[in-house]
Amino acid sequence: MISVAVIGAGGYAGGELLRVLLSHPEVGEVTAASASLAGKPVTVAHPNLRKRTDLAFVPYEKVGRCDVLFLSLPNGSHRYDEFADRARVVVDLSSDHPHPERLGDFVYGVPELHRPKLVSATRLTGAGCNATAAILALLPLFRADVVDRGRPIVVEAKVGSSEGGREASEDSHHPERAGVVRSFRPVGHRHTAEIEQELALDGAAPRIDLSVTAVELVRGVLATAHVYTKAALDEKALWRIYRECYASEPFVRIVKERTGIYRYPEPKLLAGTNFADVGFAVDPRGERIVALCAIDNLMKGAAGNGVQAMNVALGFAETAGLEFVGLHP
Repeated sequence: MISVAVIGAGGYAGGELLRVLLSHPEVGEVTAASASLAGKPVTVAHPNLRKRTDLAFVPYEKVGRCDVLFLSLPNGSHRYDEFADRARVVVDLSSDHPHPERLGDFVYGVPELHRPKLVSATRLTGAGCNATAAILALLPLFRADVVDRGRPIVVEAKVGSSEGGREASEDSHHPERAGVVRSFRPVGHRHTAEIEQELALDGAAPRIDLSVTAVELVRGVLATAHVYTKAALDEKALWRIYRECYASEPFVRIVKERTGIYRYPEPKLLAGTNFADVGFAVDPRGERIVALCAIDNLMKGAAGNGVQAMNVALGFAETAGLEFVGLHP
């Protein structure tokens, strides 16, 4: 049984880490660290954990040596150095670290992309939630080398309010947020670089034009990618491409239905789960494929994916602690 600490455990992703780790069969000790909530019960920030734990938050300086440490801090915190020597394995879910020279020290922690590299790795990064959804939508097409790399790929991501984190702001104020369909980053989103980096697949990076729109959700990302192929592909060929890529993946589900209201990926079905639902549509007018992926931004887009990567790195069952399949309706 391993010991795990969560730095930034008071946030939304930190709370999901606690929820998953407290039920993980290989985790025996969990430390929840928060600068602003130190000394208070964990359930003050995460009331869903009532009667599940009596943990209290501890200040960062009280976090001792552990087996695995998750950094779940706001963007731009830049605190890896402060905690790097406190654990054998560090999973950094934070972002915006101004140290590109360290890229070679970390494995981009998406098992669907880098499972062999994650085995026995000790420094793992998280992945942006929008990047994760976009990459998983498009990965089969790039691995099959059917994409026309001479044309840009347009990705539109619709996202829920929890993507903005726990800190209140003007745009998260309920009268300003409720009922909106707000284009808050039509160009220049920081996840663009991740998508281009990972879909290069050791070749030339594709051009990704990413736009992000806030919609009336709390959890969830739906990435819709418009991609042009070298030649027209029919549905049979696309099914084969997606099955070859994802048939053995424990958390990627190909949406197969061609009738009904759930014939394409739907974020609502994924709340609280580590699954990614992918699907596609073929434009009958030519070489355009619309590839889609839905995830829970706090799980497959953050905490759940981090635990999945930890499982791979430590040789645990990849699905350990992540078996929840969601709710319907």
